[in-house]
Amino acid sequence: MEKHKKANTGVGWLMVVLELVLIGFVVFSIVNKILAGLFLIPVIIFILPGFLVLNPNESSVLTFFGAYKGTIKANGLFWVNPFMSKKKISLRARNLDSDPIKVNDALGNPIMIGVVLVWRVKDTFKARFEVDNFIEFVFVQTDAAIRKLATSYPYDNFDDEEAEICLRSDIEEVNEMLEKELTERLDMAGIEVIEARISHLAYASEIAGAMLQRQQATAIVAARRRIVEGAVGMVELALDELGQKEIVNLDDERKAAMVSNLMVVLCSDKSASPVVNTGSLY
Repeated sequence: MEKHKKANTGVGWLMVVLELVLIGFVVFSIVNKILAGLFLIPVIIFILPGFLVLNPNESSVLTFFGAYKGTIKANGLFWVNPFMSKKKISLRARNLDSDPIKVNDALGNPIMIGVVLVWRVKDTFKARFEVDNFIEFVFVQTDAAIRKLATSYPYDNFDDEEAEICLRSDIEEVNEMLEKELTERLDMAGIEVIEARISHLAYASEIAGAMLQRQQATAIVAARRRIVEGAVGMVELALDELGQKEIVNLDDERKAAMVSNLMVVLCSDKSASPVVNTGSLY
């Protein structure tokens, strides 16, 4: 369990002054050939390794012969027991822009997917002692999380059903699931996930052309369905208006012909060429 070590920058500067005084006394002793001053050289050498400088958003994990003694997270100049081991760990936010990897989605289609991860060290004890190398741990677990996410959902939903989540259209939900998965995986290393988002998503090159044609066909079918629905409504409205206003009386045969002509005109993807009927509609 992480514990913060209370550190005072004043102690660091006090030891600097003491070190300078000792060095000055040794120099004075050498110049004046006073042998007693030479015995202070081991003290000067002993004090030097205890100095520690921490910049903003830096920390130092302290251990004493294998025993964890705390973490200094304040910035400034410090002095600690020279026998303590000091390991600096940055607390700054870091970016991981993963290269797109090939993986099969839930339907078995090969896709290329990559993510951008923003993370930082939150618990220095876990980052230092729970895993061997926390930076490498982030890379490996991010790769594993990407593969799990990609295999859990299809790339696209071709059945036109809004209930099923897919990677391409439900990007916000997918990003939330990715962030949750990474948070659970990286918690044991004391890593805080600030943001995780999919940065690259595409079909693999070997099926990209075929899947593009499938997407185009699905879009055309959906568009045609809307056109037909609208055309039926317009034909129904036209017949109702003609009947209510008694503009013209049509028998069933002429109604069928009118419906057929209107449907052809409204559903056609080309402009209609009108033909003037000079005969009687009665």
